[in-house]
Amino acid sequence: MLKGKVAIITGGTRGIGLEIVRLFKENGAEVILLGSRAETVDKAIQLLNDEDIKIEGYYPNLSNYDEVKQVADKIAEKYGKIDILVNNAGISASKTIDDTTSEEFSKIIDLNLNAIFNMTKAVVPYMKKQHEGVILNTSSMVSIYGQPSGVGYPSSKFAVNGFTKSLARELAPFNIRVNAVAPGITNTDMVTNLPKEVIAPLIKTIPLGRIGEPRDVANAFLFLASDMASYITGDILSVDGCARS
Repeated sequence: MLKGKVAIITGGTRGIGLEIVRLFKENGAEVILLGSRAETVDKAIQLLNDEDIKIEGYYPNLSNYDEVKQVADKIAEKYGKIDILVNNAGISASKTIDDTTSEEFSKIIDLNLNAIFNMTKAVVPYMKKQHEGVILNTSSMVSIYGQPSGVGYPSSKFAVNGFTKSLARELAPFNIRVNAVAPGITNTDMVTNLPKEVIAPLIKTIPLGRIGEPRDVANAFLFLASDMASYITGDILSVDGCARS
């Protein structure tokens, strides 16, 4: 489904991001993963190599536009193009507003929103030149329903949705599609670290009766990245088993 495409995936070293890397490679894309640190990138590359998946990776500071642009320029020079960008890197939090510092709130906004801006700004000129491209952002079910504690995370994801819908309109004349995937509760280490008293009540609200698996979410990214979704832009695709707040 992605044969011949060049894709960059941020937050590609674990969880949903790592599964997107696997699935895009399975479908013929040349994939470059980005992670937060050299050791996490190296670990992911070794894991994929053990699965006979050859990959390359970088670890720019996504909050620093100059670093991000250098990596994007290097990738574009090597491969001649950038077809797909998946902005998946992010962090969550579940502290009450009383226990959240302004620094902690700013850190969430920085990685979950500002990094998306930086990465997107770096690749858009190449997509405009090609008159074609796909930008996919990782949102969350809490961007639609909110959550009872940890206001920074849903705030950032509400913003991601606005970014997605607005940029889709801006870039449509250049044949660049912009969509987001809003996962529900998914079996990743980010969710594993949340308190059981937060997760258990949420699972009870899911009609399908289970939390999602990374492959469930990766499949949605694959669909939106492929030509099967050529007439879809500005959409926030929920992948949550019909979860409700």
